[in-house]
Amino acid sequence: MDIIVEKLNYIWPFLAVITPVVFFHELGHYLVARANRVSVEVFSIGFGPELFGINDRHGTRWKFSLLPLGGYVKFVGDANAASTTPAETVEEMSPEESAKCFHNKSVGQRSAVAVAGPVANFILAIAIFAVLFATVGQQFTPAIVGAVLEDSAADEAGLVAGDEFIRINGQEITRFEDIQATVQMNLGDTLDIVVLRDGSEVALQAAPRMVAAQDTFGNQTERPQLGISVPGVAFTKHDPGTAIWQAVKQTVYVITASGKAVGQMIAGSRSTSDLGGPIRIAVMSSQVAAGGIAGLAFFLAVISISLGLINLVPIPVLDGGHLLFNFFEALMGRPLKPQIQNIGQTVGLVLIIALMVWVTGKDILGLAS
Repeated sequence: MDIIVEKLNYIWPFLAVITPVVFFHELGHYLVARANRVSVEVFSIGFGPELFGINDRHGTRWKFSLLPLGGYVKFVGDANAASTTPAETVEEMSPEESAKCFHNKSVGQRSAVAVAGPVANFILAIAIFAVLFATVGQQFTPAIVGAVLEDSAADEAGLVAGDEFIRINGQEITRFEDIQATVQMNLGDTLDIVVLRDGSEVALQAAPRMVAAQDTFGNQTERPQLGISVPGVAFTKHDPGTAIWQAVKQTVYVITASGKAVGQMIAGSRSTSDLGGPIRIAVMSSQVAAGGIAGLAFFLAVISISLGLINLVPIPVLDGGHLLFNFFEALMGRPLKPQIQNIGQTVGLVLIIALMVWVTGKDILGLAS
């Protein structure tokens, strides 16, 4: 019984995070497709055999499938769930049916449908952040040094307790969380810091030191550390307008930080230990859920952004792959040859499968250790 309870403690938080993220992603595709008069055959949460579902008055089958690791929207005229190629039956359709076929729509319309999924993920994140910032509050700790760790990068740079951060690398600092984010994204690079001390601005330079750390899966990694702390963490509730604006800023920050982190991984300056798959999401969801619904909601928003970004990668079978093919079609005035598209889709599928196997294997090894 204890084992069953333990497994459920992983399963329900994972489903609570992944289901709404996938649903809103596919809903974005669905709504924009319907706005462009594209008929939708299937709206599925999950892959594989259907568990249960219903048909709506437009003929769309809304269903939950066995493997809750994603979802898809299948349009009329699609040869497969990825909407990569038209079915052979498209040429046999009546004019009325053909007009509702996804593959017979313009490049602009198909591109709008493709990008709608990731955009829906970003909108979901903004909505979640806004609600949290208006109800629970946004972590908004004053950017004032409470203590300086001895022999740390901050100590070497000359920072002292009471210093108030104003700018780092020319960027305005309004809260302690801004300092943390900047340090984490610069991986030990020298930072140009301006603080307010006794009413005057003081310019300093500090190079955060890489210190050993261990992630949730026991992986040894390194994290940049400046070596300062604050007396405590504070939260500030915002009015609806400010909450929405701060939510937009938070979403933009997560997008840019994620992009920069991936670039650093490709360049080899950042460890890939932060990459993970469904197992990592399940474990982290369980840990976050133990801290309360607000933390789980925040994590859901971050995962929603991540799903949106991943789908914008220009790999065939992803939304970014559709946009890439559409770009070449618009550039050349005609679609790419079916053979080229098929090769691209095969390569894309192999890349996605290889990535999933790699991150899943890495997560399993991390748990085993």
